[in-house]
Amino acid sequence: MKIPDNLKYTNDHEWVKVEGSTGIIGITDYAQGELGDVVFIDIDSSLKEIKKGQSFGTIEAVKTVSDIYGPFSGKVIEINSKLSESPEVINTDPYKEGWMVKAEISNPSELDGLLDSNAYKKLIGQ
Repeated sequence: MKIPDNLKYTNDHEWVKVEGSTGIIGITDYAQGELGDVVFIDIDSSLKEIKKGQSFGTIEAVKTVSDIYGPFSGKVIEINSKLSESPEVINTDPYKEGWMVKAEISNPSELDGLLDSNAYKKLIGQ
């Protein structure tokens, strides 16, 4: 299981890659493994804003449906349109092709509460 050192993580198993004032959001390798085969991603194509701690979409897998939570607040720049046609990319490449949303970080201090890779490893018992 991959847990890249250059990302930040939430207790709800989202990851954030910070590039300047932009945050790229996805779910972790651990989360996709727990969900099983992902069959549908539901993120409203008209989504304009995400808020820290609030659901901005859902992931449907064979076993369950799970919310995706905003790890920070910000203005949505882009939604990964590939996921509507190929949601299984979440299972095969959660950290690159499987990203979900890119957003402009409105309050960088919200990132301070996120976990580094070592803290995330402890959270999932690795």
